[in-house]
Amino acid sequence: MKLCTFDLPDGGRHIGAVIDAQRLVDLTATGLAIFQDMLALIDAGDPGLDAARQAIKEARVVRNIAEVRYAAALPQPRQMRDFLCFEKHFRQARANRYLFAGTNSAAAAKVGSTPFSGADMERDPAKVEIPAIWYQEPIYYKCNRFSVVGTGTDVINPRYCKMLDYELEFAAIVGKGGANIHKDQAREHIFGYCIFNDFSARDQQMREMSGSLGPSKGKDFDTGNAIGPWLVTPDELPTGCHGLNIQSRLNGQVMQNANTKDFLWGIAETIMLITECMTLEPGDVVITGTPAGVGYARNPPVFMKAGDICEIEIESIGVLRNTIVDE
Repeated sequence: MKLCTFDLPDGGRHIGAVIDAQRLVDLTATGLAIFQDMLALIDAGDPGLDAARQAIKEARVVRNIAEVRYAAALPQPRQMRDFLCFEKHFRQARANRYLFAGTNSAAAAKVGSTPFSGADMERDPAKVEIPAIWYQEPIYYKCNRFSVVGTGTDVINPRYCKMLDYELEFAAIVGKGGANIHKDQAREHIFGYCIFNDFSARDQQMREMSGSLGPSKGKDFDTGNAIGPWLVTPDELPTGCHGLNIQSRLNGQVMQNANTKDFLWGIAETIMLITECMTLEPGDVVITGTPAGVGYARNPPVFMKAGDICEIEIESIGVLRNTIVDE
């Protein structure tokens, strides 16, 4: 199933199931409490999914997709954790840190010989030093779960940002919580998958991370986390989502082109790490991080401006599309 959250012209917010390019079944219109919103459906577990399948068969209320507006597939996740699972991106990112030396802020001016000063940095991605811990276990940071938007929503470039970047990412939504989950059982805990665009204010991100913390305002600004266009249940995708083509485009130009087989750490390994002495909850989102080709890792660097259209496409899932506007 392709499950979505959408807004009606009268302002009501419903969830539904996409049945083709033009139509969706309105699940909320059935009146069942489990279809109140996407979190309610996730909390209902397998019986909720069975009820959704039955509602699709009955198709009591079918809506024209052109007459509704998609919201974020999961408008308010319970928690969001974003990992760094692609080695090539990590190498490109570390090789291009010199670009942020001397950014025009007092904080940046004071860091001098910090890792972001640029003076003696290795600029060849193949030769940069990767911290040993990255090969030992997946690492992550927590995202702002209140800054989530959906496909078709404008993304606001914060006024402090001159280097707005895109990040094509793959996300898994947890359906069944738990702790100490082994990777072999991890897939049993996944409700569905979707696309994630981790919009990033690179100049702000590098300033704050020069202080050995972050990212914070470099990632957490309003509208900075796009999720959609819908949640695809695991039965519609290859086992473990292995071998899916993933691509980002900026104004129609391909910027990133990769495959889920390129993960060093897969979703199963990330779930196993999270749940070591920590409970994963239904409605949590686990995100893979981005492959190579982000704007600041290109030569020359590419950053987004007002009017740009960023599209993220993942095979068998769909396209997440957002337009950039200035604050």
